Amino acid sequence: MAQFVVNSQRFDPYKNFKFLVKFGTSTQAIAGVSKVSALKRTTEVVKHREGGDPSSSRKSPGRTEFEAITLERGVTHSKDFVQWANKVWNFGAGLGKEVSLKDFRKNVTIEVLNEAGQLALRYHVYRCWVSEFQAMSDLDANGNAVLIEHLKLENEGWELDYELPEPTEESYEEPPL
Repeated sequence: MAQFVVNSQRFDPYKNFKFLVKFGTSTQAIAGVSKVSALKRTTEVVKHREGGDPSSSRKSPGRTEFEAITLERGVTHSKDFVQWANKVWNFGAGLGKEVSLKDFRKNVTIEVLNEAGQLALRYHVYRCWVSEFQAMSDLDANGNAVLIEHLKLENEGWELDYELPEPTEESYEEPPL
């Protein structure tokens, strides 16, 4: 396991508004993603008791579930979301061809950047597939909002990339007068 060296110059936690999302083996970020839901896992509690100790119960970890992740972005001509969603169900593809069993799952990488745009944290989300796709948000002639598309990704787990080193944050020095 990697050794962590704490940046003694940084006291503030990372912000939640600078991030990149990548699908599969691509090194290119998916354009326009404006919102990613929280990464959350829950482990069931298995209660049991010993026969000789009737007044209390013991607790053990059970099955772990990983919550679905949602991605949102403004609608553009980019077809990344719809093409992935079509791998799970493609209307009109023909009998037996509606689902792409070969490549409907993808790994997703979520990268969190610090205020200077340096890579600070990286999460790997495994074996994702689209369980819900919203091609566009409500249309409203009286509104003043961006048209949003939405993906809900089921996954089989995620982990923090412990090998990623902490960024070296530079200090801004005023030029001499």
